[in-house]
Formats: sequence, C-alpha cells, structure tokens
Amino acid sequence: PTESGFTTDVLALYDWAKARSGNSSIIFWGHSLGTGIATNAARKLQEERGVQVDAIVLESSYTSIREAAAHVPISKIYWQFPGFEYLILDSMALGNMFFRNDENVKVLSCPLLILHAEDDAVLPPQLGRKLFETARSAYKDKSKVKFITFPEKLGLGHDYISSNPELPALVK
Repeated sequence: PTESGFTTDVLALYDWAKARSGNSSIIFWGHSLGTGIATNAARKLQEERGVQVDAIVLESSYTSIREAAAHVPISKIYWQFPGFEYLILDSMALGNMFFRNDENVKVLSCPLLILHAEDDAVLPPQLGRKLFETARSAYKDKSKVKFITFPEKLGLGHDYISSNPELPALVK
C-alpha cells in the first residue's frame, strides 16, 4: 500500500458512489491513518477536478504521519536509541508516506469536523487540536471548521468515538 494508491482507491470509490447516489451528500470520513487519506482525496478532487466533497469528518486525526509516528506510545521507547529518526521517521518519507493533513486542510473549503477523545492513547488530542487550529486559520469561512472532543470519562480512546450514541446528532 502507498499513500498515492490509497488516495486513488478513495477517488475510485467516490466516483462509484457519486454515480449511484443521485443528489445525496457524500462525506469523507477518516479514522486515524485514514484521516490522511480522506484529506488527500478531498484535496485532489478540489485541485484536479474542481469538485468539492460535501464534508469531511476526521476521527482521531494528526497533522502529518511523521508527527503521528513520533507520538505513538511504542515509538517513545525507541526515541532513546540512535538512528530512530532516520530508521523510522525518515523511512516513511523515503517511501513517499507523508499524509500531510496539515497541508491539505490549508487548501480545503468544504465543511470539516475533527473528532478526538481526550483519552486517546495512540494519537494525543493535541494533534487533533493542532490540526483544527491550522484549518481554522486557513479557512475563509471559519464556521465550516469544528472540533469536538470527548471527555476521558466516556472511555472512547482511539477506537470508539463511533460508538458514542450522540455522534449522529453531532455530525448533523
């Protein structure tokens, strides 16, 4: 799998869904790594086709895959070893794996909702907040960018925001 391949796959799926959806809205919803794929595809649609996706929801997001990898709990063990940055973080760049949510949101203009749980132990909420701040500063219409956090007491962590019964109402 490659970043480019993932993006191409999502665009093919978008075309398929759009051809069959009539006037229904199509929303890109990415979770974790998928947030980078969602913003890549939305940006490509906008820049190369002049088409804007109806909305994007980013769940447990990050700014870039490099910054995300640096915050993944298991990586903290290896930070102390010489060469970690080169072997792990730089190797992703050498494989053209960037997933630059922070750069993508700067050029998007569709509604953007960022969701993050305060108890996310994989990607800390400050990465989602940082992405929100980047998007909010870039968007002309600030009302199109929203950030919702879920309190730690809900126990949603990295993977369970979608199980929150209030989520459908929040997305609407």
